[in-house]
Order: sequence, then structure tokens, then C-alpha cells
Amino acid sequence: MSVCRQAGARAHLATIASRCAFSRTVLPHTGAMVTIRSRVRIPVRAVLLDMDGTLVDSAAVVERLMGRWAAAHGLPVDTVLKISHGRQGHEVMAELLPDRPMAENLADNADLLAAEISETDGIVAIAGAADLLAALADVPHALVTSATLPLALARMSAARLAVPEVSVTADDTTESKPSPRGFLHAAALLGVDPTQCVVFEDSGAGIAAGRAAGATVIGVGAASATHGPDYVVDDLTSVTVDHEPLQVCLIDG
Repeated sequence: MSVCRQAGARAHLATIASRCAFSRTVLPHTGAMVTIRSRVRIPVRAVLLDMDGTLVDSAAVVERLMGRWAAAHGLPVDTVLKISHGRQGHEVMAELLPDRPMAENLADNADLLAAEISETDGIVAIAGAADLLAALADVPHALVTSATLPLALARMSAARLAVPEVSVTADDTTESKPSPRGFLHAAALLGVDPTQCVVFEDSGAGIAAGRAAGATVIGVGAASATHGPDYVVDDLTSVTVDHEPLQVCLIDG
């Protein structure tokens, strides 16, 4: 597995190379990506974790249910899935159907949430998620998700993952990702400056939210690299936690 560092410009490559060996560079959108071949240590005071696509693989359920909704409204399924990931359903519906009354979006969203809570077949943990949560047991950390609390509990349970004591869900904020509000609220609950937090995210909206909050953002999954996180890991098996001093470590598997 590779661990990737997104740098702001080519000039940063020399600095990065002085800290670790790398085998290749590519240039996605505005920055440079370096493939790191050694351990990276990130000093941290708290860890903030997204759920869907980061801790939990719920893609099968989301594609099934959103596919039904898209078909019912004559919308391309691929388009709906692309813009809905990491966001609250009623906001996506309002964007896709701008002339429809918001009351109808909220009603559809309520029906969709009920279906998502009851349909958990195919939901599994992302590789390494259980071990990472166990390693964070004595570390300030929080779940930050665009899902409601009942949906978060249902999916974490289906994936057999422990739910962090501190959780910020759609029930706790009026602004979903890419707004940084959820991450800022979680950092405040933990009593930590958001700039001293590490965020684990996979979606474009979530990565943008983490960056807007001022946190260091680790993208989970190769596809997350296109959204500009600070680092990218294939999955959570590349992540360990050192406690003295507290650091999140990214390693090649």
C-alpha cells in the first residue's frame, strides 16, 4: 500500500524528500503528490473520523437506495451518486430538483433515511477500521458524519464497529459538509483547537470541510487523492497511533 503526501507546489518536494524517501511524483489538479516509502508521523491532539467510506463501506446500500430515488425522478444514477456522497440527502435533492418545494425534499429524505436505517445488508467495516478505533480508545476522538444519529448507529452496528463517545451527526448541525461546522463542533466538544486535529475522510465534500476547519486531512482510498487531502492511504491498515507523544503514523503496508 502507498501513503501519499499532497504538497502545495513543486518547491515543497525537496523539503519532503529530506524527511523520507519517495519513488515517484504526479501532479493532480493544483498540487504535487509524493509517494512515501517510509513512516510519516503527524503530531496530533485529537482525531476526527468520517463514517461512510472512511470507517464503513456502505456503498452497496447507498447505490441501491439512491438508484431507486434517481430512477423515480428521471435522473441519471451516476450523477446523483457523484454529488450525494458525504452530504445530507435533502440538500442533494434541492440541488438536483431546484424547482421542487423543499417540503417534498424533506419528505423524500425522511423516507430515504428510514430505508437506510433498515437496510444494512452489505455494510462492512473498511479494512483496519476496528483496529484504529481500538487504538484511539484513550485518545480524544470523535465521529463526524452527515448521517443522522439513528443511521450512524445502525451502520456502525452492522459493521461491528465501536461508536465513539463523542459523535457529531446531522442532528447536531444545520450545515452539512463541505461546511466545516461539524468538524469545528467536534473539536470544541473535545476541547481541542481544530488545527491540532487530524481528519480522516474519503469524499470531496468531507475533505473540503476538514481543510476549511484547519485540520490535517488524511484521505482514505485512492479516489480521495483527487480532492486534495494532505495525505492519502489506501485503507486504514496503513494507520497506527503512537501515544507518547501522541502521533498518527502512516506507513507502507
